[in-house]
Amino acid sequence: MRPMFNTWRAALFLLPHKEILFFSLALLAVSCVKQDSVEFVFRYSNEQPEAALRSQSMIKFFKEQLEERSNGRIKVELFFGGVLGNERELMDFVQTGVLQGTRGGFFADANPKFMLFTLPFLVDDWDQAQRLVKSDFTRKINEGAREWGFHVPATGISQGFRAHTNNKKPIRHPDDLKGLKMRVPSQEVYVQTSKAFGANPQELPYVEVYQALQTGVVDGQDNAPSNIWDFKIHEVSKYLTITNYATGPDPLIVNLGWYESLPRDLKIVFDDVSRETMEFSDRINREKEAEYIEKISNKLEVNHVRGGDLAAFRDAVKPVYQYFEEKGILTLNEIQKAREVAAGKSIEP
Repeated sequence: MRPMFNTWRAALFLLPHKEILFFSLALLAVSCVKQDSVEFVFRYSNEQPEAALRSQSMIKFFKEQLEERSNGRIKVELFFGGVLGNERELMDFVQTGVLQGTRGGFFADANPKFMLFTLPFLVDDWDQAQRLVKSDFTRKINEGAREWGFHVPATGISQGFRAHTNNKKPIRHPDDLKGLKMRVPSQEVYVQTSKAFGANPQELPYVEVYQALQTGVVDGQDNAPSNIWDFKIHEVSKYLTITNYATGPDPLIVNLGWYESLPRDLKIVFDDVSRETMEFSDRINREKEAEYIEKISNKLEVNHVRGGDLAAFRDAVKPVYQYFEEKGILTLNEIQKAREVAAGKSIEP
């Protein structure tokens, strides 16, 4: 059975922007009609299209497993491709209970400590990133989301390591980014990192990036190769630069009130399925990353930054760490602890 959003997409895009929210809420209300065995409905949305790996992990694993293992007591409804709004709006919907869950770029709303995972060059590779998100260190950050009204049963890795694309020139050194208008997510860590590289950061929802590149509003952007491909950014770019400078967290963010309404047995099922879903998502993202880079390489000029040039990128971002320490959001001790856990050098309590 295909996710419900497919039957509504055309109608949504025919509406003026101001009416989309009201129509979406009406559709969600209609979807609340319960079947006899259904006790709870979990409505989830992310901005990526249905074909994206994040979406597929929710279709092929989360929905199937949660409905089966709850014996139909929890019904899962999925909405993809921005039909209910951009990532900012989806996060607000989860906070207010219009939706019950999301995954996306506004994870810092759930706990500002999630920004630690996005720091440039915090981890070196997939092994380190996976070790970190599975650790007790991360579990404590997940639990801290309750303070902001969210339940985070598990955190994965946000689709892989970020890569730059642009329309102006190959990027081999931070100096090559100076003055370029680079789209960044509306998260302070990405803004500060872009500035540290010498670029001119432009905050835009990712669903607007294709047109912004096409019309020259921005010169480039950076994201995981899977997003670059799924959102067809390769069609409006000329150059791809691989530095593996950062990845990010991918927490499953759930409305706390909805979660607390579950009986104990369903909480256990929900948390188990959520954890396994994030492991499934990480596995397919890791397996597919090289494949996405290869597909993009057939469309764009690609350069892999290594050696001294990569060291220049590492040196350039040192002020980003200082910025977050001075803001009181992260401490050097937390950053060092995260690095030790990722590298397998720390024995956690």
